[in-house]
Amino acid sequence: MTTKERILSSIRRSKDSAFLRKDFDRFGEYRQVSRAISELVAEGVLLRVGYGTYVKTRPSSLSGKPVPADTLLNVTFEVMRKLGVKADVGRDAKALREGRSTQVPMLPVVNVGKARVSRKISYGEKTVVYEKSR
Repeated sequence: MTTKERILSSIRRSKDSAFLRKDFDRFGEYRQVSRAISELVAEGVLLRVGYGTYVKTRPSSLSGKPVPADTLLNVTFEVMRKLGVKADVGRDAKALREGRSTQVPMLPVVNVGKARVSRKISYGEKTVVYEKSR
């Protein structure tokens, strides 16, 4: 099997929807893996949502183009878990969940506690915003 086929098989078998570049390092040398990932992105199997961050795709019901298989918030939580950062929903979403507010937050906000996160995760016009806990 080629490097690309091995990575594709791993993606299809995985229950995860988000992947970091280092998840594929075991399949070959850096350049081979990079080339295989680039080909999978071009084919629409993976979608790049940040530096070294990729997600599984599904066809859009409207246009048929590849879109992330999971929501941007769920992808962010999965990436943070893989990076070892404890993340939770933002203040506004937590207030909605606890019944202290009726306003639905429009921005995907993630509370990263006291961790320093500079990784930008975005798809299209939506970008995840990080907030620190007080």
